[in-house]
Parts: sequence; C-alpha cells; structure tokens
Amino acid sequence: MPAHVRFMLRHAGIGLTLAAVTVAGMLWLDVAHLRALTLGTAHGPLGLALLTFFMGLTFGSVQIGAAVMLTSDDDRPRGHGRRVAAIPAPSMLGALGRRR
Repeated sequence: MPAHVRFMLRHAGIGLTLAAVTVAGMLWLDVAHLRALTLGTAHGPLGLALLTFFMGLTFGSVQIGAAVMLTSDDDRPRGHGRRVAAIPAPSMLGALGRRR
C-alpha cells in the first residue's frame, strides 16, 4: 500500500476514534438527554450510528487536514549540498514608509 494512503487511513482512524470517544462521552453525560432519546425509541441505535458516522467523517477530515498542514518539507532533496540564495521580496512596509 502506498505511503500516502496509509497516512490518510491512519489519520482517518484517529479521527474516527476521537468521534467514537466523543459520542460515548455525550451518552455518558447525557448531553441534551441524548441517552434518554436513543434508549426511548425503536430507531435510537440507527440515530446513534448515524451520529457516530457523521462525527467520524468530520473528525477524520479535520485530522487528515491538520496532519497534512503540519507535514514538514525536511525530507526533500537539497541539491548536492549547495545552498541557493533566495531572492528577497520587496517589502510592502518599506514602500509605504517612503511616501512624502
């Protein structure tokens, strides 16, 4: 399996686990009488499964996005040890400070 697929699956699993823990905490604390609502109807388990799935989808997407944004570029090749000087961009503050 390619490394990027493993990366995404691992972080999606982390997000799904966080969602399951959050839903379990919501049931345990009976937030907005969620435990009473799910146990009081015949379709309660379906609603609970949908809540867990969609929270897992949301948390997994956020986890993947955060992991991608926090990935560093330190493993890219540097060009045989030569340093390339960056061209400095003109400063916007310097241009504004020279007004008369």
